[in-house]
Amino acid sequence: MAQPAEISPSSFTGEWTYDVFLSFRGQDTRHNFTGNLYHSLDQKGIHTFIEDESLRKGEEIKPSLLKAIQESRTAIVVFSENYASSTYCLDELVAILEHLKAEGRLVWPIFYDVDPSVVRHQRDSYAEALAKHEERYQDDKGKMQKWRKALLEAANLSGWHFVQGSQTEYKFITNIIRTVSEKLNHTPLHVADNPVGLGSLVLQVKSIMGIGSSERVKMIGICGTGGIGKTTIARAVYNLLADQFDGLCFLADIREKAIDKHGLVQLQETLLSEILGEKDIKIGCVNKGIPLIKRRLQRKKVLLVLDDVDNLKQLKAIAGGNDWFGFGSRIIITSRDKHLLSAHGVSEFYEVKELRKRDALELFSWNAFKSNKVDPGYAKISRRVLSYAGGLPLALQVIGSNLYNRGIDEWKSALDKYERIPNTEVNIILKVSYDGLEEDEKNIFLDIACFFHKYKMSYVRGMLHAHGFHPEHGIQVLVDKSLVSIDRNDCLRMHDLIQDMGREIVRQESPSEPGKRSRLWFDEDIFQVLQNETGTDKVEVIILNSSRQKEVCWNGNAFQKMRNLRVLIVGDAYFSTGPKHLPNSLRVLDWVGYPSTSLPSGFNPTELSILSMISSCLKFDKPLKVVIVSYYCDVCHGS
Repeated sequence: MAQPAEISPSSFTGEWTYDVFLSFRGQDTRHNFTGNLYHSLDQKGIHTFIEDESLRKGEEIKPSLLKAIQESRTAIVVFSENYASSTYCLDELVAILEHLKAEGRLVWPIFYDVDPSVVRHQRDSYAEALAKHEERYQDDKGKMQKWRKALLEAANLSGWHFVQGSQTEYKFITNIIRTVSEKLNHTPLHVADNPVGLGSLVLQVKSIMGIGSSERVKMIGICGTGGIGKTTIARAVYNLLADQFDGLCFLADIREKAIDKHGLVQLQETLLSEILGEKDIKIGCVNKGIPLIKRRLQRKKVLLVLDDVDNLKQLKAIAGGNDWFGFGSRIIITSRDKHLLSAHGVSEFYEVKELRKRDALELFSWNAFKSNKVDPGYAKISRRVLSYAGGLPLALQVIGSNLYNRGIDEWKSALDKYERIPNTEVNIILKVSYDGLEEDEKNIFLDIACFFHKYKMSYVRGMLHAHGFHPEHGIQVLVDKSLVSIDRNDCLRMHDLIQDMGREIVRQESPSEPGKRSRLWFDEDIFQVLQNETGTDKVEVIILNSSRQKEVCWNGNAFQKMRNLRVLIVGDAYFSTGPKHLPNSLRVLDWVGYPSTSLPSGFNPTELSILSMISSCLKFDKPLKVVIVSYYCDVCHGS
């Protein structure tokens, strides 16, 4: 059966109406085998749908029946001798395979006193029944093809075969109940309060996993920035596919677990306990745990989720290789760091993107209005929220909840604040990726966040080199950790909230005194520092691209205390006088309309590598290495 474009939320949230849907031909087995099977399931507390005989009127299956199929966790199809003579049963079988099997839910066939090969190859009574249907539906070849394909597909599934006289029905049913109970025994994970737009994402991950198409062990990575929904997708996929595996384990928040020997041993013990169903497993040390995991799990088909991994030691201790697990096993690893997974040999990835506008609006609405629709009176300001959140689920949920049941004036005030100072809860989640960077990479990230979002890579590399960093490796690390991306126009891109997070890190260096921060980019802060002469040796980069022609009234002495200023770029701004001092530490000096005919007399920049004085009347009285650069991205129009 073709894979559906969307799946019902109950498939991955675990909120099924029924545990089992029973499909059967009533005239054959309702009052004997199927009736007994239904009562046995019911006695075990397995909520089972069985259609009332009086409702099976006509040949078209009713919408209520389709709804029951869609809301069932599994299905059991009882193939009896005359099952195929009922077009109603055949349509029901097609619906079961399209809505359950195609979505990854279990479908079990029971061949009740009929050989599986008869169903598979449509022989004997099945051949006779289908021949009659073909006469009747000569003008609907598609219907016949669907029925034949459904019978073949169902007959190839793993199930049970009952032969009269080979055993008692009671014993046969007992075996079925035992298997069904074991498969339904696990408790689904909570996925999300409002699983908006998840269905298509779950199916994409399921497709990458290759369930049913390959028995080899596969490791799959789910990557993306913090708050983008990696864990939510992993939980949904886990719920969807759990019934198809012999052993299950979802190791959550691994990043928070210690990577020392004790922490790794705990992860190993939890892994074995959950999959094997054994309590109090004690390992002692990591090197004992590795061979124990391989020995105990090599023959088990397991579904293992390793959530929020940030260190290779974690992977080597609990999922060292494909040969640790049995045929058909699937290991899902979520991480912010794609390179980490590649280093472990993971070759197939799903990179989570921001929500589409429609889904983003609905998710925000559920949190802000407790409805899937925006209050009409809040439509305009809700668009402002969506623009700010940029499709990041975490931000939409947090901000929506904070704004719930508040007036428009409070919304405006809150958004004004968020645009100056990011929401703390969102910022903490996003900052985790930054905290894991090396020092050089942190500085590259901060430069990009403060200055170079949407700029051409060639220019950014030059500026970062001039600042003293090694951008080739550093930028790739940021890409791997989903902190930046490079678009098809070779421009650096960064999610707006990640940019805000980076800028907030710099602001927190000195919340009330901009002159004590390492980077200055905000017009008002720069004007304040220059006019009040409050700059210090903490300042390393100043880039002033004022959006308005404003005169900087200063005396020219503001740079005297900025002894570590490496990059100074000034765009459209009018200065009342030229600088009397410029730091010798400068490596980049790019000043459009430089307000003097000469550089300060004491200026001796031995490390200067880039100098640009466009639209200025500067006259050089001593030789300098000059490199004219253009920093404006004519593709992205970055500023």
